[in-house]
Amino acid sequence: MDDIAASDLKSILHSKRANIYYLQHCRILVNGGRVEYVTDEGKRSLYWNIPIANTTSLLLGTETSITQAAMRELAKAGVLVGFCGGGGTPLFTANEVDFDVAWFSPQSEYRPTEYLQAWVKFWFDDNLRLAAAKALQLARLSRLKTEWAKRALTDAGFSVDLARLESLVANSAMRIAAIPDVTMLLTEEARLSKALFKLAVDTVSYGDFTRAKRGAGSDPANRFLDHGNYLAYGLGATATWVLGLPHGLAVLHGKTRRGGLVFDAADLVKDAVILPQAFLSAMRGDEEQQFRQNCIEALTRSESLDFMIDTLKDIATTTAAKVGAIQ
Repeated sequence: MDDIAASDLKSILHSKRANIYYLQHCRILVNGGRVEYVTDEGKRSLYWNIPIANTTSLLLGTETSITQAAMRELAKAGVLVGFCGGGGTPLFTANEVDFDVAWFSPQSEYRPTEYLQAWVKFWFDDNLRLAAAKALQLARLSRLKTEWAKRALTDAGFSVDLARLESLVANSAMRIAAIPDVTMLLTEEARLSKALFKLAVDTVSYGDFTRAKRGAGSDPANRFLDHGNYLAYGLGATATWVLGLPHGLAVLHGKTRRGGLVFDAADLVKDAVILPQAFLSAMRGDEEQQFRQNCIEALTRSESLDFMIDTLKDIATTTAAKVGAIQ
């Protein structure tokens, strides 16, 4: 069979791609023109194809190696590659101290600059940057209300008190409208997150729960939240790369935090998709692999990457149009 070059693959928009992969204990290489991962079973080596044209991001866990040829093909196909710890949770901190996963973006000098120009047009204005941060948080609230009310979650066992959810969302939206600076907006984000954890705990009758990040002991919900959030970060990194927005141009998570804009983008779907699945999987006693698969399916089904990209595009153009109007 003839080799298949990455340049010959039919291009699929990132917003329409279906796959996020997490791989561990394997080797990633090019075999017959295809990017494949190899696992060893006894004396045999088993080769599995990675559909790079339909993949958004690739997380590489423990005991994983990748060849230069494979990285070249992944870059040509526009796949973001990240190195992380076992189960998709933190290991490497050298590249992004706060992000805890080293993301390598495909190199392309020919991406459209429309949204980057719009973003930097408003980014240096404190008032406009605050307006963009508020718009992002309001989009987060809207997405949360929509996703938690869906029948798929109810059928899975996450039947939330919709009146209580509506009250939380409405109250937070009013607070956001009156907030005068980014610091208070971050405080409101933390307050809402705490209230959502409480609502999720009550919805599935989880019992005592305290959010503690980065491998929080034996509590499965905390571990699943960490794990699932890294999938959301992968989509956030993809969305910002597609639009040509540098990760340092955050509107909420700090002007000097290197991965801040990835955190901003991930906020759009973390509560809406990852949070309920973390508590459902913890109650069912799911293994990490099953939880991860459920998250990936939920992110794909809800078109979360589409939503991230569309929201960032809208914030860029709408906020840039206000330049000169807000003093």
